Amino acid sequence: MKRSRHRVRKVFGAVVVFALVGVAVFFATQFFTKTGIFRVPGVVYYDESLKPDELAVLEGIFTEEVDLDKDVSISANYSTEKPQLEAGEYIYNIYVPVTDFYDTETDIQLDDPVARIDADNEGFEFIQLSDLDNTKKLLSLNGEYYLDDLDGGAIYRIIKFDSEKYTDEIAPLVTEVFTKEWPTEDDVLTFAQTGVTAMSRGMNSKLKLVGGDATYFSADIRDFLSGFDLTHTSNESSFTDYASSENICSDKRFIGTLLDIGLDIVELTGNHNQDCGDTAAIESIDTYNENNIKIVGGGKTAEEAAKPLQISEKGTPITFLAYNLSTGGATYDATPGANQYYEENAASEIAAAKERGDFVIVDIQYYECSAYASEYEDSTCDYANSAAGDQIGFFRHLVDLGADVVVGTSAHQPQTFELYGDGAIYYGLGNLFFDQVWWPGTTRSLVLVHYFYNGELLQTRIVPTVYGSDMRTKLLDEETAKWFLGRLVKARP
Repeated sequence: MKRSRHRVRKVFGAVVVFALVGVAVFFATQFFTKTGIFRVPGVVYYDESLKPDELAVLEGIFTEEVDLDKDVSISANYSTEKPQLEAGEYIYNIYVPVTDFYDTETDIQLDDPVARIDADNEGFEFIQLSDLDNTKKLLSLNGEYYLDDLDGGAIYRIIKFDSEKYTDEIAPLVTEVFTKEWPTEDDVLTFAQTGVTAMSRGMNSKLKLVGGDATYFSADIRDFLSGFDLTHTSNESSFTDYASSENICSDKRFIGTLLDIGLDIVELTGNHNQDCGDTAAIESIDTYNENNIKIVGGGKTAEEAAKPLQISEKGTPITFLAYNLSTGGATYDATPGANQYYEENAASEIAAAKERGDFVIVDIQYYECSAYASEYEDSTCDYANSAAGDQIGFFRHLVDLGADVVVGTSAHQPQTFELYGDGAIYYGLGNLFFDQVWWPGTTRSLVLVHYFYNGELLQTRIVPTVYGSDMRTKLLDEETAKWFLGRLVKARP
């Protein structure tokens, strides 16, 4: 009996020891792992690199009610190159340099762009990309224009979360807030509008001299114009076998020039497309169709010519309208020609496009300013009121009707431009391709590069071109472009 009791005591003692050891191990584990009663909640450490607005957002997430297991350190930094994000990193903001819409500067050179973000800079400022619109002028930064490649030309603000349990603990709290949609090449639509193209007369002669190679004329501009999603020109001359040095008709091989610049849209509002007869005009339209070039402002019949061009690419719906209001070239029946302007038609077509939610571009073949009397610089045609009629009143009226951008495509010399109401007006773009080499004004043109994102116009970049006696169009050099744009700015209404 005594032996039995002794055995019970030994078993009981062993159980107690085992339990005590277990309890000790349990509490020791909690002590060393900081769990259970010894658990210390994770702490949020905010780095001094964070800005007040960023802190406000973060403190709204990591409130007292949020119980973290592990510490998290939150910091921020800048990059002048698009970052390759790692786990726990987010692009919080993108900053771009801008200036006044009418400023002639195109680029700023900065050794330390980051140091200038919040500085009081003379002539420019950095703004958040979300605040960019077409009433401000985007500048290139150290030669890089952000909207061209969506990489350089900007400063990136990066927020970083560093935690042992980032994936399980931090990501669920911050991912939705800090993951933002930024523009990509897949959703930014680039659209280049150019002025008068009339590959005729002297260009026909030059084509023979260069062995029939139509890409001779476009070789210096092809890389620029073909790089956009959409490229447009207003071609005033039809293709025909009867093209000569004396007429406004194009050698058929000149389709090669247009294909070389990646032409997507041809405007036929010009007053010379019938110079070589209806057959040439019709066959030219067939040529455009065969090469998948869209047509606006002209057609084989009046009904066809009046059809608006509707574009819907990369999330941006555009209605492109083009009219003839000049010295001829329009069709009124079953013959080919340009789309005649009628107030009632324009008003209803613009209204219908706005009702659909489209961005509306209206091109006008207006009356020309013909100050060609001097071989020297003549600024007469810089002014919007230099052509016949009330050009300023008429173009502004189209904006009043609802047009977002109004462009004059008859001017052989570039004219001024302005912001008006809720739209922008470019009174004349000048000659992209032509043989008018005798007057400096007619050798230049303006290319309008529109950048659209989510259906909104982010920016219109104005890029001047020039050709010489060789009739090869190229980009105007930076200093001359700045001078010339300044001249046009001074002439604005």
